[in-house]
Amino acid sequence: MNKRDEFLKSQKVLRLATIGKNKTPHVVPVWYIYCSKKIYIGTNTCTQKAKNLKKNKRTAFCVDVGVNAPNIFGVKGEGNANLILENNKVKKIATKILLRYFKNMKNKSAIELLNETDCIIEIIPEKFSVWSY
Repeated sequence: MNKRDEFLKSQKVLRLATIGKNKTPHVVPVWYIYCSKKIYIGTNTCTQKAKNLKKNKRTAFCVDVGVNAPNIFGVKGEGNANLILENNKVKKIATKILLRYFKNMKNKSAIELLNETDCIIEIIPEKFSVWSY
C-alpha cells in the first residue's frame, strides 16, 4: 500500500467540499472510511452536503496533518460522488465508519448517529494531490 492510501486509512477527519446554491462551495469536516480506493461518508439525506450532491455529483476533499515541518502531510482530491440509499448497505457501511470512532456500537452517541444515517456518500476519486514538508 502506498503512503497516500495508508494516510487516508489512518486519519479521522476529512474536509468535504460540495457545490451549493449559486455555485457556492460548501465545506464541512466529516468522519469517513477509505476502502478499495473509495471514500465513504455516512450522513442524512436532509444535510446540505447530501442535497448538494443530488444536484451536482462533483466533489473535492482534503485530509491533512501537521503545522510544523517536517511533520506536514496532506492529500486532496476530486471526483464524483454517489448517494447509497439502500438501507442494509447504508447501515453496514455506517457501522464500519462509526467503529473507527467508537470502541463499540453500544455507545449512546454511536447508536444515535447510526439511527440518523439514511445515506452514504461514496466518493470515487479521479485525481489526487499529495504534499509533504
